[in-house]
Amino acid sequence: MSPAVLNPLTFVRGRFRHWWQTRLPLTDSVVLTQRNVYILPTRPGLMLALTLMVLLIASINYQLNLGYLLTFLLAGSAVTGMHVCHGTLRGLAMNLIAPPAHFTGAAAIFDVKLTNNRRSVRYGIGVSVLASPEGPAQPHWAWTDVPAQGSATVQIAFTPQHRGLHRLPTLTAETRFPLGTFRVWTIWRPAAQMLVYPAPEPHAPPLPPGEPRSGGADASARWQSAGEFDGIRGYRRGDPLKLVMWKKAAKADDQGNGLVVRDTQQAQRHELWLDFLQAGSLGTEARLSRLCAWILQADKLGLRYGLRLPGLEVKPSSGEAHKRQCLEALALC
Repeated sequence: MSPAVLNPLTFVRGRFRHWWQTRLPLTDSVVLTQRNVYILPTRPGLMLALTLMVLLIASINYQLNLGYLLTFLLAGSAVTGMHVCHGTLRGLAMNLIAPPAHFTGAAAIFDVKLTNNRRSVRYGIGVSVLASPEGPAQPHWAWTDVPAQGSATVQIAFTPQHRGLHRLPTLTAETRFPLGTFRVWTIWRPAAQMLVYPAPEPHAPPLPPGEPRSGGADASARWQSAGEFDGIRGYRRGDPLKLVMWKKAAKADDQGNGLVVRDTQQAQRHELWLDFLQAGSLGTEARLSRLCAWILQADKLGLRYGLRLPGLEVKPSSGEAHKRQCLEALALC
């Protein structure tokens, strides 16, 4: 059972926060005004207020003129700091740069551009993913100073835990400049969405054998070893060196494989299909993870391959666009 359910106060706060956040507009660009910037004293600010109260009471009781001077001087500094702190965020423009697709479990990094139109520098502005009861207790902040009539870009990272099309998490920006006695913050709900691919299987088995092409010559001919498809096969003793594909061999060596050579007859007979039904006997997510690893491996070798999923078939092809199409099919199936 989650801690939010065990703690009634945490549960109520979480429900209230969810209700409040759903009322915020979805936008990838926001300008901070008095309507969406909030301010509250920090713990040091509350301690300062308590200290000022004690100084004021002591000055009244003992008629200390210097005590009055110190009390009102500190109070004036706190009020000025409150005004400066609120003005550091007020008027700031924030724009989201949508991130590319990522794999499940990998850190997704996207950029937020902060634009300052006034003639003074804005100091000590932090941007982070809004903490949630299910997320980490301490969010990771990205801090920056925004130059006068200029802009600065910060990078925000979060880790998607599930594949599919997800909306970016709610963001927060805050500052405590200059005294740290007040916290000024805002809540921002981006409208952009990010596609999350399945995580590739760490130690996936070799690529499956190719299938005979329909209408090909001698469909009963089988490969002598797995992985011989799309016009290439493993090097055999006696093969002429002119048939060695050195570029593919260099990529294959990164995965511990040997030389590969051209085999035009094999290319005419077989083609590589990555089939959901042949990706093991585990659950759906495990099969998709294995298919993802096979797609990356086939693309790295520059092979032509097709993808079969329940209710969907992607015809054999190659290249970056084909790889993205197959990965998107895995993410959305």
